[in-house]
Amino acid sequence: MQRILIVEDEEKIARFVELELQHEGYSAEKAQDGRTGLDKALSEPFDLILLDVMLPQLNGLEVLRRLRQKKATPVILLTARDAVMDKVSGLDAGADDYVTKPFAIEELLARIRVALKKKAAPATETEKLTAHGVELDVDRHEVTVHGEPVELTNREFSLLRHLMQNKNLVLSREHLLQEICGYDYVGETNAIDVYVRYLRTKIDDRYGIKLITTVRGVGYAIKE
Repeated sequence: MQRILIVEDEEKIARFVELELQHEGYSAEKAQDGRTGLDKALSEPFDLILLDVMLPQLNGLEVLRRLRQKKATPVILLTARDAVMDKVSGLDAGADDYVTKPFAIEELLARIRVALKKKAAPATETEKLTAHGVELDVDRHEVTVHGEPVELTNREFSLLRHLMQNKNLVLSREHLLQEICGYDYVGETNAIDVYVRYLRTKIDDRYGIKLITTVRGVGYAIKE
């Protein structure tokens, strides 16, 4: 039975979600503050964590940052905030998805199924991806250029990985936006251009290579 941890300080919401999860055949446990939730997440094996952003003692984003230092357990953020930057901050900190309150339980359950399916998928990314002296290790979540480590945010890493996995293919901005930011992303439509610029600053400009090619009017590609 798959175990899900609900870190939510609103008891009515936590209890409602707990009952729905149990009805769907999951084992559900609750924590009502960030510190307790983090302790449980680090000390016990959970298949997925539902994490509220606004929590007492330790907010959800801080819980997520500390968790990601030690574990890769899938995390879905639950937040009443509708600001784009809150969602971006959560995804960059390592969240797998987010759901904005108030939410329909059917949507939450669907997001849970997707996250668990990704977690259970056979590992096919054990090899290291390489291009133009850049090496990306998926399992270790590391990028090096000519052996020198490069620090990337979660979103930058995901974009680079997707481009390297589809080397020599031109990927449209719309495709990349859906793959990297999620199908329901709400924000600036030039987000991919921004992240490509960040990658070029950290890799192309710093090491004097041309890693990402712009195909005018279409999108981006890594060509060799």
